[in-house]
Amino acid sequence: GIVLVAINPYEQLPIYEQDVIYAYSGQNMGDMDPHIFAVAEEAYKQMARDEKNQSIIVSGESGAGKTVSAKYAMRFFATVGGSASETNIEAKVLASSPIMEAIGNAKTTRNDNSSRFGKYIQIGFDKRYHIIGANMRTYLLEKSRVVSQVR
Repeated sequence: GIVLVAINPYEQLPIYEQDVIYAYSGQNMGDMDPHIFAVAEEAYKQMARDEKNQSIIVSGESGAGKTVSAKYAMRFFATVGGSASETNIEAKVLASSPIMEAIGNAKTTRNDNSSRFGKYIQIGFDKRYHIIGANMRTYLLEKSRVVSQVR
């Protein structure tokens, strides 16, 4: 499959704004620079064309920007699917398990608030390819590193 290597710039950059989403929408993979929006567009196009589920795997070390990349992909789907103005889907999905995250987050040498959870986010689309809902499942990783409560 397609592999995109990205880094977490630790600050907002203009390469993730609305006009960039529209620039990547409808483009073929490889026509533009590598970007999370290019990966999202390819998955979106294949879902619509083949009418089959698609997956985007976001992987990396602690602090690499996995959650941020997932947010950008969801923002892309919400925008191109006509859902961005109706609802802030990425905020709703990612805010759905704050208690679980609070239990599983821990300080590491690379990140002050590193999650011990893997996340599986399933986004539902209707026949017109608009987002109609989402479901997030969390899986506890590295439970041996969650050893005590901070006082």
